[in-house]
Amino acid sequence: MVFPDSLTKLWRVLQACVDANVIVIMQAAKTGLTEGSTPSGDDYDREVVVINTLQMNDIVLLNGGEQALGFPGATLFSLEKVLKPLKRAPHSVIGSSCLGASIVGGIANNSGGALVKRGPAYTEMALFAQVTAEGKLELVNHLGIELGDDPETMLANLESGDFAKNNLPDSGLASDREYVERIRDVDADTPARFNADKRRLFEASGCAGKLAVFAVRLDTFPVASEEKTFYIGTNDAGVLERLRRDILQNFDNVPEVGEYMHRDIFNIAETYGKDTFLTINHLGTDVLPKMFAVKGRVDATLNKVSFLPTYMSDRVMQQLSRVWPQHLPKRLLKYRDDYEHHLILKMSDGGIAEAENYLQTFFLSPENEGNYFACTADEAAKAYLQRFAAAGAAIRYQTVHSNNVGDILALDIALRRNDENWVEQLPEAISSQIEHSLYYGHFMCHVFHQDYILKKGADPVAVKKAMLELLDSRGAKYPAEHNVGHLYEAENDLQEFYRELDPTNTFNPGIGKMGRYKRNCGCCV
Repeated sequence: MVFPDSLTKLWRVLQACVDANVIVIMQAAKTGLTEGSTPSGDDYDREVVVINTLQMNDIVLLNGGEQALGFPGATLFSLEKVLKPLKRAPHSVIGSSCLGASIVGGIANNSGGALVKRGPAYTEMALFAQVTAEGKLELVNHLGIELGDDPETMLANLESGDFAKNNLPDSGLASDREYVERIRDVDADTPARFNADKRRLFEASGCAGKLAVFAVRLDTFPVASEEKTFYIGTNDAGVLERLRRDILQNFDNVPEVGEYMHRDIFNIAETYGKDTFLTINHLGTDVLPKMFAVKGRVDATLNKVSFLPTYMSDRVMQQLSRVWPQHLPKRLLKYRDDYEHHLILKMSDGGIAEAENYLQTFFLSPENEGNYFACTADEAAKAYLQRFAAAGAAIRYQTVHSNNVGDILALDIALRRNDENWVEQLPEAISSQIEHSLYYGHFMCHVFHQDYILKKGADPVAVKKAMLELLDSRGAKYPAEHNVGHLYEAENDLQEFYRELDPTNTFNPGIGKMGRYKRNCGCCV
């Protein structure tokens, strides 16, 4: 494993790796959920070198802060802090940014997120190294910034800041600027976004480590001057779908956030996400990356002690959280009791009045069973924290109850934009293998995270196969935003894209369940 602390050193390490005919796996924060930045198994045909980029973490603001240049180890959290005085924000704010995810990692895996208007992380402007079909390492500058001619000059100028930073024309897109138009098309027979979408696979964007990315140039986004959150509950899934279609088709202003939670994941998160909730609520998000790092080291040590149960830190934190009083607002708990389906809807600026006027009349119709309330600032903050905590709550539940339940199967799916029957109906052959089915996600985008805690003895491979076949029959795409890593088979379009980027299979071989061996001739491309 190598930890270069400059872009020039990274280039030299890559040169040495190519000369030595070894596999290269690029790694930053390692926050991915599908094992895409780590070696998998031991059946590689060459030695493997992992290059960690976290020490190269510069961020340079461009065009007065309307864009940013991120080095390979720069994090979304750092970018968020840099942009805050300018009243601007990065592509992603909620979720992975709190865990130290890198900017480049988001681009490389077309990461999505909770912010409705922004779509997948995307840019057509990047600086990257690539191994050609002839086995030659090349540095490609598509940043739209003049840096020089040879690699080491380009990298030295980039690191020293010796380049123009303002009045830079775009040489391509720096975000998915067409995404709002795309999600408004609620009658389209395809998902709004998914990892294998050809329209958003371009060089570094979606490369999944098949390139060594040195820098990316991205749009930043103005922060709304006013925001308001509405909490919506219903027992009829069709009500939420009608609401989604109405808002996306007819509102002048698309929501900032539209997060869905089913009652079951609400309940699991209330208990098994409580310590995460309390940590963020009382200490802030700054502490999370360090806390997770410490937790990882503690677990790695204690898991070696034979008489202790595995993941002792989770078990201790779970017990400690039980002594804390109820942490959720009363109105959220009342809606949990009354309604099966929950939607957290955040509107901004002109969209606030639109939503208020719409919701007041929407629930007067007899067909629209349910209700809503406008959140106070405290209720809104805690609703989002509850949704954030849900993402790890199923894992905590499975860890604590591992003696009584089976594995956890986590799926990340994108439904068709016109799929009005979005609630999953599992056949008995599958449902009989599941202890808990937990649903939450980005409702306006029709992107859902579906966590299944299996019954003891259930075969996770067989259940996953049956699940994916069911999703195929519904026209869904997977993964939606976590990328294939080593857990999903890449679709044909994605496989072709990977081969074009990396014809010799030097970088991150085996992702998408593709071949791990070196390719040596054009016929293999």
